Amino acid sequence: MNLRPARPEEREALEALQMTASLADDAYRQALLDNPEAVHLPMEQIEAGQVVLAEDESGLLGFCVVLPREDGQAELDGLFTRPDAWGRGVGRALTQDALHRAAAMRVATLHVVASLEARGFYERLGFEFISDTPTLFGPAISMSQSVPISS
Repeated sequence: MNLRPARPEEREALEALQMTASLADDAYRQALLDNPEAVHLPMEQIEAGQVVLAEDESGLLGFCVVLPREDGQAELDGLFTRPDAWGRGVGRALTQDALHRAAAMRVATLHVVASLEARGFYERLGFEFISDTPTLFGPAISMSQSVPISS
């Protein structure tokens, strides 16, 4: 598996992967079908190097987006993996990369708003529950993890 910054010409493929991964979650399926415009990856994020993808010989496996927050911290704004790649370490690798990128941004904390179903995944990676958070798609949770200090 290779991780690298996404390229502008990959935007449509990334959005298609996001839609496929999101529709695999029964809890959010109808809300997503009712609001398909919610699947949008701004070109500015790709051009700024904020989107990193995972790929192997079979193609695109997943991607994540790390954004600076107004409070000086960072947000794991999106983590999506192809459903047939779930359980293969893609999400873990992308999340570890997100933590390294947050460290390079010199922030103390990486935040994420996650589906209720993803809580265990993020807890296994060291994230801690902060609060319940309503979203357009229904209930979610806010979590965070301290960012390792890079030298």
